[in-house]
Amino acid sequence: MIIYKTQVAPEWVDYNGHMNDAEYARVFSLACEALIDHIGLDEAGREHYGYTIYTLETHLCYRREAHQGQALNVNLTLLDNDTKRLHVFFTLFDEEDNLIATSEQMLMGMKQASGRPSPFPGAVAKRIAALPKADRGAWPELAGRTIGIRREG
Repeated sequence: MIIYKTQVAPEWVDYNGHMNDAEYARVFSLACEALIDHIGLDEAGREHYGYTIYTLETHLCYRREAHQGQALNVNLTLLDNDTKRLHVFFTLFDEEDNLIATSEQMLMGMKQASGRPSPFPGAVAKRIAALPKADRGAWPELAGRTIGIRREG
Protein backbone atom coordinates (compact mmCIF):
# COMPACT_ATOMS: atom_id res chain seq x y z
CA MET A 1 0.00 0.00 0.00
CA ILE A 2 1.48 3.35 -1.02
CA ILE A 3 0.99 5.55 2.04
CA TYR A 4 2.99 8.62 0.96
CA LYS A 5 4.41 10.23 -2.20
CA THR A 6 6.96 13.03 -2.47
CA GLN A 7 10.03 14.13 -4.38
CA VAL A 8 13.54 15.03 -3.27
CA ALA A 9 13.55 18.76 -2.44
CA PRO A 10 16.64 20.84 -3.30
CA GLU A 11 17.28 21.59 0.39
CA TRP A 12 17.43 17.84 1.12
CA VAL A 13 20.52 17.36 -1.08
CA ASP A 14 23.92 17.36 0.65
CA TYR A 15 27.50 18.04 -0.44
CA ASN A 16 27.69 14.52 -1.94
CA GLY A 17 24.98 15.41 -4.46
CA HIS A 18 22.31 13.12 -3.06
CA MET A 19 19.65 13.17 -0.36
CA ASN A 20 21.15 13.65 3.10
CA ASP A 21 20.69 10.79 5.55
CA ALA A 22 18.57 12.93 7.88
CA GLU A 23 16.13 13.60 5.06
CA TYR A 24 15.39 9.90 4.66
CA ALA A 25 14.20 10.03 8.27
CA ARG A 26 12.08 13.09 7.35
CA VAL A 27 10.40 11.21 4.49
CA PHE A 28 9.65 8.22 6.74
CA SER A 29 8.34 10.57 9.45
CA LEU A 30 5.99 12.15 6.92
CA ALA A 31 4.89 8.66 5.82
CA CYS A 32 4.19 7.86 9.46
CA GLU A 33 2.05 11.00 9.69
CA ALA A 34 0.16 9.85 6.58
CA LEU A 35 -0.43 6.47 8.27
CA ILE A 36 -1.68 8.19 11.43
CA ASP A 37 -4.08 10.29 9.35
CA HIS A 38 -5.19 7.17 7.41
CA ILE A 39 -6.21 5.31 10.59
CA GLY A 40 -8.32 8.25 11.79
CA LEU A 41 -5.91 10.09 14.06
CA ASP A 42 -5.54 13.21 11.98
CA GLU A 43 -5.96 16.54 13.80
CA ALA A 44 -9.73 16.12 14.13
CA GLY A 45 -9.36 12.49 15.28
CA ARG A 46 -6.74 13.36 17.88
CA GLU A 47 -9.00 16.07 19.25
CA HIS A 48 -12.09 13.84 19.20
CA TYR A 49 -10.44 10.85 20.92
CA GLY A 50 -7.85 12.72 23.03
CA TYR A 51 -5.47 10.18 21.60
CA THR A 52 -2.20 10.21 19.65
CA ILE A 53 0.67 8.03 18.44
CA TYR A 54 4.29 8.13 19.66
CA THR A 55 7.26 6.58 17.92
CA LEU A 56 9.15 4.29 20.32
CA GLU A 57 11.86 2.94 18.03
CA THR A 58 12.99 3.20 14.43
CA HIS A 59 15.54 1.36 12.32
CA LEU A 60 16.59 2.90 8.99
CA CYS A 61 18.43 1.03 6.24
CA TYR A 62 19.90 2.96 3.31
CA ARG A 63 20.04 0.97 0.07
CA ARG A 64 20.43 3.49 -2.77
CA GLU A 65 21.01 7.21 -3.33
CA ALA A 66 18.14 9.58 -4.08
CA HIS A 67 18.73 12.78 -6.07
CA GLN A 68 17.14 16.21 -6.36
CA GLY A 69 13.72 16.16 -8.00
CA GLN A 70 13.48 12.37 -7.91
CA ALA A 71 9.97 11.05 -7.27
CA LEU A 72 9.62 8.83 -4.19
CA ASN A 73 6.88 6.47 -3.01
CA VAL A 74 6.64 5.05 0.49
CA ASN A 75 4.90 1.69 0.88
CA LEU A 76 3.51 0.45 4.19
CA THR A 77 3.34 -3.07 5.57
CA LEU A 78 1.96 -3.81 9.02
CA LEU A 79 4.24 -6.43 10.58
CA ASP A 80 2.36 -6.82 13.85
CA ASN A 81 0.00 -5.02 16.20
CA ASP A 82 -1.76 -5.40 19.50
CA THR A 83 -4.31 -3.25 21.33
CA LYS A 84 -1.98 -0.23 21.61
CA ARG A 85 1.11 -0.86 19.44
CA LEU A 86 1.91 -0.98 15.74
CA HIS A 87 5.04 -2.61 14.32
CA VAL A 88 5.28 -1.14 10.82
CA PHE A 89 7.68 -1.46 7.91
CA PHE A 90 8.03 1.32 5.35
CA THR A 91 9.82 0.86 2.02
CA LEU A 92 10.97 3.85 -0.02
CA PHE A 93 11.04 3.34 -3.78
CA ASP A 94 11.93 5.58 -6.71
CA GLU A 95 9.77 5.97 -9.83
CA GLU A 96 11.40 2.86 -11.37
CA ASP A 97 10.58 0.73 -8.29
CA ASN A 98 14.20 0.61 -7.11
CA LEU A 99 14.43 0.17 -3.34
CA ILE A 100 15.97 3.34 -1.87
CA ALA A 101 15.59 2.73 1.89
CA THR A 102 13.53 1.03 4.58
CA SER A 103 12.31 2.09 8.00
CA GLU A 104 11.02 -0.33 10.60
CA GLN A 105 9.15 1.38 13.44
CA MET A 106 7.41 0.56 16.69
CA LEU A 107 4.55 2.97 17.40
CA MET A 108 2.54 3.32 20.62
CA GLY A 109 -0.97 4.65 21.09
CA MET A 110 -1.19 7.22 23.91
CA LYS A 111 -3.93 9.05 25.77
CA GLN A 112 -3.05 12.73 25.40
CA ALA A 113 -4.32 13.80 28.82
CA SER A 114 -2.25 11.29 30.77
CA GLY A 115 0.64 10.76 28.34
CA ARG A 116 0.25 7.04 29.09
CA PRO A 117 -0.15 4.08 26.73
CA SER A 118 -3.76 3.21 26.04
CA PRO A 119 -5.69 0.87 23.69
CA PHE A 120 -6.64 2.25 20.29
CA PRO A 121 -10.15 3.72 20.07
CA GLY A 122 -12.55 1.23 18.46
CA ALA A 123 -12.89 3.02 15.12
CA VAL A 124 -9.10 3.41 14.89
CA ALA A 125 -8.58 -0.30 15.69
CA LYS A 126 -10.95 -1.20 12.81
CA ARG A 127 -8.92 0.90 10.38
CA ILE A 128 -5.71 -0.72 11.64
CA ALA A 129 -7.23 -4.16 11.04
CA ALA A 130 -7.76 -3.20 7.38
CA LEU A 131 -4.07 -2.36 6.79
CA PRO A 132 -2.02 -4.73 4.63
CA LYS A 133 -0.37 -7.15 7.06
CA ALA A 134 2.52 -9.53 6.42
CA ASP A 135 2.36 -13.03 7.86
CA ARG A 136 5.20 -13.66 10.35
CA GLY A 137 6.87 -16.09 7.96
CA ALA A 138 6.56 -13.67 5.04
CA TRP A 139 8.06 -10.48 6.45
CA PRO A 140 10.12 -8.34 4.09
CA GLU A 141 13.75 -9.47 3.98
CA LEU A 142 15.04 -6.32 5.68
CA ALA A 143 12.52 -6.44 8.54
CA GLY A 144 13.63 -7.56 12.00
CA ARG A 145 17.28 -6.77 11.44
CA THR A 146 19.66 -6.07 14.27
CA ILE A 147 22.67 -3.83 14.13
CA GLY A 148 26.13 -5.08 14.97
CA ILE A 149 29.55 -6.00 13.61
CA ARG A 150 29.59 -9.56 12.38
CA ARG A 151 32.76 -11.40 13.35
CA GLU A 152 34.02 -14.71 12.05
CA GLY A 153 35.10 -17.49 14.40
